[in-house]
Amino acid sequence: MAASGMEEERVSGEVRREEEEDDDVPQLSAAAMDALREFLAEQQRPEEQAEEGGGGGGVELLAEDWRMSQFWYDDRTARALVEEVLRLVSPSGSGSAAGAVACIACPTLYAYLKKTEPGVPAQLLEYDERFGQYGGDFTFYDYNRPEELPVAMEHAYRVVVADPPYLSKECLEKVAKTVSFLAQPEGEVQKDRALELLNVHPCGFRPQHSNKLGNEFRLFTNYDPEDRLGGWDLGTK
Repeated sequence: MAASGMEEERVSGEVRREEEEDDDVPQLSAAAMDALREFLAEQQRPEEQAEEGGGGGGVELLAEDWRMSQFWYDDRTARALVEEVLRLVSPSGSGSAAGAVACIACPTLYAYLKKTEPGVPAQLLEYDERFGQYGGDFTFYDYNRPEELPVAMEHAYRVVVADPPYLSKECLEKVAKTVSFLAQPEGEVQKDRALELLNVHPCGFRPQHSNKLGNEFRLFTNYDPEDRLGGWDLGTK
């Protein structure tokens, strides 16, 4: 009987120690859990948006990597840009592509464009090599080496859309060199900011991102979109 009692005391002591160890395990607060759930939901959002892009193509938009300054457009912005790009590559309104499109650091636009009109020739220039899954439509791009691109891409694009990954003057100037390298001499160019670099003007349309960034973003073109994209907003400097 004494031996049995000692055994029971030993077992119960082990149980108490396990309970104490469990109490030492870090626990997330309710607020932290809510923030984690919101973050995971945001990671799923780009994939859901790409699936809604229409067209039945096989292009999928990868999840954002904030460490690489990746912030995808929201659905409204992506669709508006795709509509404008399609008008530019097919000015006759026939629906057939009359020119190629270069997407510099804007994979949201590329994904929506290929889902909406898979036949449009488009090239995505991106630093993130995950987009290599797009095959021949992907070209590795480092804005620090703005013109280190295949010779065949020089002046080969009727439409060039650029979304510089960083809000610095250096980045804008180097991306502008890439735009000049890619664009046909009299081609259409859409670019974010810098009248002095590419002779572009701001439009009334305001791009937005799926994760509601706090910065203000503008859309700039080197042609007058008239009643599209809110027209030129010449009162804004």
